[in-house]
Amino acid sequence: MFEFVQGTLVKKTTEYCVVQVGGLGFRIYAGVRTLSSMGDVGTTVTVYTYMQVKEDDISLYGFSSQEELSTFEMLISVSGVGPKMAIAVLSAMTPASFGVAVATGDFKAISAGKGIGPKLAQRIILELKDKIKADISELPEDCECCPDAEGALGEAVSALVVLGYSCREADKAVKSVYGDGLTAEDLVKLALRKLMK
Repeated sequence: MFEFVQGTLVKKTTEYCVVQVGGLGFRIYAGVRTLSSMGDVGTTVTVYTYMQVKEDDISLYGFSSQEELSTFEMLISVSGVGPKMAIAVLSAMTPASFGVAVATGDFKAISAGKGIGPKLAQRIILELKDKIKADISELPEDCECCPDAEGALGEAVSALVVLGYSCREADKAVKSVYGDGLTAEDLVKLALRKLMK
């Protein structure tokens, strides 16, 4: 319902912030990374939001970028992962490092999030890798994507697909920034910058 909230930051705690828009103050729950990127109280902020509606509660969750928001939405699509756990993962790692962790099967990196055990981290990887495989199998045969490419190039493409980009977009962006000595995470960060322009 709310794509983003833009207004004055009037309060910031370790779990949420309050953004004033006109005469309304929106309480927005967010992770450590998002909250620390907001700056000081009194500044104007833009927070990308996800609204959860339950029988007895309506909550807004906030993110500093659209990549964070799409990673969050992907995480809560995994069975057993709710908004608080998804926020914990995003507090421990960036969307780029999360994408690389899923692409490479690095469950230890994902389980660094508070309250995320190894079994849940493995389930996140399993379910999201399955989604990627399903997306890739639906691509037309003439698609020049490289999901099976070796090394950092292939991992970076897979990571961007995990973050919600099409295989074709991911492949093009990664190839445009590829260089010797770059890790998969470096490639993902550079490609994300290019995709956001």
